[in-house]
Amino acid sequence: MLTVATSSAAENLYRYRAENGVLVVDFHVPVEYADNGYEVLDANGVVISVVPSAMTPEERANVALSRELEEDAKSEQQRLQNWDESLLLRYSTIADIEDARDRSLSDLKIRVSILKSNRRSLRQQVENAQARVAATERSGVEPLPVDLENIKLLKREIDSTDDKIATRESQISEMTALYQRDIDRFEQLQDVVRLRHQMETPPQ
Repeated sequence: MLTVATSSAAENLYRYRAENGVLVVDFHVPVEYADNGYEVLDANGVVISVVPSAMTPEERANVALSRELEEDAKSEQQRLQNWDESLLLRYSTIADIEDARDRSLSDLKIRVSILKSNRRSLRQQVENAQARVAATERSGVEPLPVDLENIKLLKREIDSTDDKIATRESQISEMTALYQRDIDRFEQLQDVVRLRHQMETPPQ
């Protein structure tokens, strides 16, 4: 069997282009021409396989980019499919989405309202403490350190409350935008369903 295989391999010919594009048929392909690609012929000169030329660095980069774009497209298609399935599973109408949005935003808005109320209370405490300090100074007495320290602590708490309010308001904006995207996408799905229904319904 080894003898037959060796004999069979020896019968193969190779056709390749050498220098200046000269077409050459030989029993082997020199290493310096292998990257240009070649054809494998049987004993009768019939092409039995083709070895393509090696890709240039630019071609390899283009292939890699093409594969990356293809993967990105598949990933985006899968994301949209998951999104569509989730929307159709959770909602029946746009009104359902709007109700869900209003419920979610209501909780955040209540928290913002509480934080703002706390901030007003803290500011009032600062004003009261500052008034006491001012009255003490007018009477020619040094203000108590505890009052001065209390004012600092209250101002820090006001700053912290301001940060929390800004965070909640940012969440409200982000959530509003997310629900609006859901509404827009659901409208697109409804348009597709209506179009399919029109195409499948025979004319009267």
